[in-house]
Amino acid sequence: MTESAGERDTYRVEAFSDGVFAIAITLLVLEFKVPRLGPAASGPELWAALQTLWPSLVAFLGSFAAILIMWINHHGLFRMVRRVDAPFLYANGAMLLMVTFVPFPTAVLAEYLGHAGERVAAAFYCGTFVAVSLTFQLWWYTANRRRLLQAHVTPAAVARIWGAYRFGLAVYVAATLLSFWKAVAGLGLCVALWVYWAALSYRAES
Repeated sequence: MTESAGERDTYRVEAFSDGVFAIAITLLVLEFKVPRLGPAASGPELWAALQTLWPSLVAFLGSFAAILIMWINHHGLFRMVRRVDAPFLYANGAMLLMVTFVPFPTAVLAEYLGHAGERVAAAFYCGTFVAVSLTFQLWWYTANRRRLLQAHVTPAAVARIWGAYRFGLAVYVAATLLSFWKAVAGLGLCVALWVYWAALSYRAES
C-alpha cells in the first residue's frame, strides 16, 4: 500500500465514522415527545406538560455533549494515523458500535430520572461509557500495536493519551458504582470527566 493510498483510506474511514457520529447524535432528540393534551388544552396546561420533560432535556444535553467530545477526540486521534488495516477497521467499528448504542441508555435515563428507578438507570448510563472507554482504548492499542501512527507521534504523546484513557476508565467505573448510591452523584462525575476531555482536546489543538 502506497502512502497516498493509505492516506485516502484514512480519509474514507474517518468520513464513515463522522457519519455514524452524526446519526447517533441526531437520534438523541427522538427522546423528546410532544405532550398530547388535545386542542382544548390551555397555555398553562401545555407549559406544565413541557416542564415534565426536564429529565429528557438533562439526558439529551449530557449525551449530546458526550458524543460531541468523543467525535472531537476521535478526529484528533485520526490526525495521528497514517494508514489503516483490517484489525484497525474492526477496532474502529467496535468503537462506533458503542457510540450508536448511547441513545438507548439516554432514553432509559430520561424515562426514570426523578423516579424510583433512577439509580439503576444512572448506573446503566454511566456503565455504557465504561464500555465506550474500553473501545477507545482498543482503538488506540490497535493503532499502536499495528504501527499505524504518523512518524511524528512521539512515545511521550502515546503515553500521555494512554494515561488519559486509563484515568477516564477509572472515573467511569467510579461513576457507575456511585450511581447505585446516588444517581446525581454518578452523573455529576461523568459530567466532570467530559469537561476534562473537552479541556484535553482544546490543549491538543493549541
